[in-house]
Amino acid sequence: MDLWNQLMGGFAAAGTPVNLLWAFLGCVIGTGIGVLPGLGPAVTVAMLLPITSQVEPTASMIFFAGIYYGAMYGGSTTSILLNTPGETGTMVTALEGFKMAKSGRAGAALATAAIGSFVAGTVATVLVTLFAPVVADFAVTLGPPEYFLLMLLAFTTVSAVLGKSTLRGMTALFIGLAMGLIGLDQITGQVRYTGGVPEFMDGIETVLVAVGLFAVGETLYMALYEGRSKSEVNKLSSVHMTKMEWKRSIPAWLRGTVIGFPFGTIPAGGSEIPTFLSYATERKLSDHKHEFGTTGAIEGVAGPEAANNAAVTATLVPLLTLGIPTSVTAAILLSALQNYGIQAGPQLFTASSALVWALIASLYIGNVMLLVLNLPLVGLWVKLLKIPKPQLYAGILIFATVGVYGMRQSAFDLFLMLGLGLVGVVMRRFDFPTAPVVVGMILGPLAEAQGRNALSIGSGSWSVFVERPLSQGLLVLLAAVLVVPRVWKMMRR
Repeated sequence: MDLWNQLMGGFAAAGTPVNLLWAFLGCVIGTGIGVLPGLGPAVTVAMLLPITSQVEPTASMIFFAGIYYGAMYGGSTTSILLNTPGETGTMVTALEGFKMAKSGRAGAALATAAIGSFVAGTVATVLVTLFAPVVADFAVTLGPPEYFLLMLLAFTTVSAVLGKSTLRGMTALFIGLAMGLIGLDQITGQVRYTGGVPEFMDGIETVLVAVGLFAVGETLYMALYEGRSKSEVNKLSSVHMTKMEWKRSIPAWLRGTVIGFPFGTIPAGGSEIPTFLSYATERKLSDHKHEFGTTGAIEGVAGPEAANNAAVTATLVPLLTLGIPTSVTAAILLSALQNYGIQAGPQLFTASSALVWALIASLYIGNVMLLVLNLPLVGLWVKLLKIPKPQLYAGILIFATVGVYGMRQSAFDLFLMLGLGLVGVVMRRFDFPTAPVVVGMILGPLAEAQGRNALSIGSGSWSVFVERPLSQGLLVLLAAVLVVPRVWKMMRR
């Protein structure tokens, strides 16, 4: 009953006209960003982060959450009609969705993607409602050694395991960790790694790094390498599904939700793995195997879309309860909370319970909004694809510049943002992942503080990390994450 009362309180807060407007704005912007190829929620949230200094915390988090899962809805549109995923999580949707569109069934593909996203998002939100408070209660029992090892696990999985190259992933992580160390030492107050530059005394703003690497980096990369590419849009058919398509989609939606949710709750770097797993599962279980890769199988769209949205919603569990982001957009949402002086973690459910429950309630509201926005108005979203790229990216660059300058009215910040944008271009050009940079920068100082606190508790002895059963289990898991993929690869050879 206590859970129910808190959720009802969340609905009361999220249902105010102002918050409903922010939720609607987030859903509209998110869907539009998802539709536009090459952009994504990380770029958008990073670009809009400076508004957190002007907007009330609950409203801005509802707004950013709307952008996050709105982009997942919108990403399927370009995957199906253009064979150009708007987001990495919708790459798998393009495999069958584009073939369905080619064979004149674009409407059915878009319908199963939108309804599957709604079903998975709603089920995943119910699971977040039920399990997030339980995880928060458990997280209160964790000490500094466990927190340090949890963050180490996040570093390892995001950087080393899921990237194309372990070396590149770890390099990107160490860039982020190095930037996180600049400024005043949290414990001793000593100045470090500033190079005598006074602007570095307070450290580098996470917002500035996110905007530089993602928004500015993406814009410059597109200008340099992809500005002249043209794509042909498939014809849009009537957005509806036949009785047989409903029958084939419903089990795929449910299976996709079951596969996607657990992956969102672990530091596994995004929704790519669950979407591929869902696709493989549907291909194996389908009675219409001949449609896969030829005319397009509807299960190959329904399952991965559900897995994608379930994984995205599930990222809120570790983000809110442990303060650990499991995707790059979640990392930027964490920095938005930090801008308000709110520390995500087990205490969040007691210290800022009104914000947490309003955010969870807004997920239910946002899912309904997105279903209404996506199904009837899909023709309108397709028109966004006609926006000329030069004007679009110039607008993004102007918006990012104004936002960053507005934070501290510092010209130094603008030069730093441009420098980080160039770093982002180089990283993208040579296939270095950018997610570990942001994760390392945000979690690095927290991991350092927890590690030093753990050593203080253990009187300087490293044995403090193996004395408790949970920390022992985390060390075993950490070793398994590093060793098992390599052993598996060797065995397959």
